[in-house]
Amino acid sequence: MPVPLALSVPAAAAGLSYINAKTGLSYDWTILRGMLPAILKNRMREWKDRCSAFYRLEQIATSKSSANRTFILYQDRSWTYAQFYEAALKYGNYLKSKFNLKPKDIVALDLPNSDHFALLCFGLWSIGVKPAFINYNLTGEALCHCVSTANAVLMLVDPDVAPNVDDGVRQKLGGLKIEFLTPELVTDVFATEPVRPSDELREGDLARDMAILIYTSGTTGLPKAAIVSWSKIALASVFVGHWIKSQPSDIFYTSMPLYHSSAAIMGLMQCMESECTFAIGRKFSTKTFWKEVRQHNATIIQYVGETCRYLLAAAPEIDPTTGEAMDKSHNVRLAFGNGLRPDVWEKFRERFGIQDIAEFYAATEGFSGTWNYTRNDFSSGAIGRNGWLTGLSTQQKIAIVARNPETDEPVRDTETGLCHQVKRGDIGELLFRLPDDMQKDFQGYYNNPKATNSKIIRNVLKKGDGYFRSGDLISWDLEGRTYFHDRIGDTFRWKGENVATTEVSEMMGKYPAVDEANVYGVQLPNHDGRAGCAAVVLKRKADDSLLRSLAEHARKKLPKYAVPIFLRVGKGLDLARTGTNKQQKHELRIQGVDPVKVGDDELFWLKNGTYVRFAKGDWDQLNAGQVKL
Repeated sequence: MPVPLALSVPAAAAGLSYINAKTGLSYDWTILRGMLPAILKNRMREWKDRCSAFYRLEQIATSKSSANRTFILYQDRSWTYAQFYEAALKYGNYLKSKFNLKPKDIVALDLPNSDHFALLCFGLWSIGVKPAFINYNLTGEALCHCVSTANAVLMLVDPDVAPNVDDGVRQKLGGLKIEFLTPELVTDVFATEPVRPSDELREGDLARDMAILIYTSGTTGLPKAAIVSWSKIALASVFVGHWIKSQPSDIFYTSMPLYHSSAAIMGLMQCMESECTFAIGRKFSTKTFWKEVRQHNATIIQYVGETCRYLLAAAPEIDPTTGEAMDKSHNVRLAFGNGLRPDVWEKFRERFGIQDIAEFYAATEGFSGTWNYTRNDFSSGAIGRNGWLTGLSTQQKIAIVARNPETDEPVRDTETGLCHQVKRGDIGELLFRLPDDMQKDFQGYYNNPKATNSKIIRNVLKKGDGYFRSGDLISWDLEGRTYFHDRIGDTFRWKGENVATTEVSEMMGKYPAVDEANVYGVQLPNHDGRAGCAAVVLKRKADDSLLRSLAEHARKKLPKYAVPIFLRVGKGLDLARTGTNKQQKHELRIQGVDPVKVGDDELFWLKNGTYVRFAKGDWDQLNAGQVKL
C-alpha cells in the first residue's frame, strides 16, 4: 500500500536530519564549498602566470560591476576598488623610480595600521617587489634582525614609529636606505602618473614563490621570517571567503595589526577575493572598537587571542539618549578569528548578541589548519570541527602523537622507531603532513634552514614521511571537534604531574573577580619541577577576603597539584602580550617569583588555605632551603 505523501515527506526529512546529525555532512559542505574553489583558482592563476594578488585587484578594479564598490575604509577615508588600484599604481611607479627597485627585491614595511599599509603592499606587488611586514613595536636588536634577515634593500617607516629607528639601529643596518612616509612623500606619490607597470616585472612567479615575509612573535628568541607564498594567500583567502559566506555587501572590520597574517591574509586578502569592504582600525582599544564597528557599519569583526576577553571586561557603552547599554547596537553577523577561549566564548556571544562564531587554527609558517563555524554550543570552545566526509580527509593530513613530558619529543616505538598516535579524545601534539617534495612545497623560514628543519619531523607513521610540528597539544574527539590544550613548553611538571597552563588559566578566569589569568611554571630553589604561578588582572583590590575566596575557588575546581602556588598582581600580565593580544610567558617565566625581578608587581603565595603576601624574606628562605612546598 503506497505511503501518503503527507506522511512520506516528513519521514524522509526526519531520516535525512538523523543521517546529517550522525555524519555531519551539512558541515562538511561548509568546508568543501571553500576548499574546492580555492584549489581551482590557485591552479588556474599559476597556469595563466597570474599568481600575484595584483592581478586579482586589477580584475575587480577594472570591472564595471565592481570598480566603484568600496574596498577600504580607514577613519574618515574610503577607497573604491578603482581608486585603490590607481593609488597602488602610483605608489609602485614612485618607489620604482625613486629607489630603482627591481623585481624580487624585498622592502621592509615598518608601519602601523592604515590604508597606506595596504596601498604600499599592492604598490610593491605591482612592480614585482615583495614586502616584509615588520612589527612596528620592535626596537634595537630585534628590529635590526628582522630587516637584516629579509635582505631588504629599503625600509619604509611611519613617522609615528620613527623613534624606534634610532642612531643605534641605523648604525647596525649600515647603508640600508630608510625612508619615512611623511605627508610630503605621500604628496609626491599622488602626483605620480598611475601607469600600469609591465607584466614583465611580475611574470614567472609560481604559486609556491614568496609573496610576503611575515614574522613570528619571537616569544622564545628573535623573530623568524616565515615565507608566505602566493599559494598560501590564494588558498587561505579564497577558502575563508566561501567558508564564512562573505558577500560584496559585507564590511569586515579589524583592529588587529596588518603585519600579522590574521589581518593581512584572512582580513585584507579575503575581502579582496570576496569583493567586499575591509575596514581598518588603527590599533585595538576597548574604547574605540565598538565605536568604529558602528561607524563603518561592520557586519564581520575579527578577533585574535584575548581580544574578546578584553571586550567583555570593558564597561558597556551607554546610549546618551535612552540610557541603555549599546552592546547589541551593531550590524555584526559574525565574529571571526583565532584564540577565543572556552571560558569567554558563550559569554561573548550572549552579551554582544553575535550568534555566528568562526574560529580557526593555523600557523603562518604552517601547512594547513582547522576550522570551526558554529551557531550553537555544540562546538563552543573548539578550534576545529569536521563531519564524517572531511574527517576521512583529515585523518590523512594530520597526526596527533603521544609526547614524552620529560623531553617534549614525540614518543617512538622502540622497534619500529615510529610515533604513537593517541586515541580519539586523548591529548597529543598536532602534526600536519607535508608533501613528499618538502624542499619544493614547504617554504618554512627565510634565510633560516636550521629553524625550518626544526619544524619538520620525519618517520612519523611510516618510514620516510614528513610532518610539520605545530608545537601544540590538542585533542580530537569522536564528534569531530578539535580542542586546543596547551603549547609544548608551556605545560610544566609539578609533584610528578603534568600541568596544562591553558586549562588552569581558564579555571582561574572563571572566578568572578578575575578579568584575565596567564599561568606558567616557575623554577624554585631546592625544588624539582616548576611551581604554578598565575599572573592575574583583578577587577578590585586584592584584599584578604578576595585572596581567600580565590584560593578556595582554585582548590575546588583544580587538582591539588595544579592549583597555582603563586599569584602575581600588577602590570606584568599587561606587558606579556603580543601585538595580536596573545599571551606570552617567556619573560614571566624568566622573572619567576624573585621579588627583585618582578618590579612593582605584588606577589602572593598559598599558605594555610589562602594567598598571602610573598616578600624578599620568603624568597631568601626558599633559597636557603628552609621552605619545602
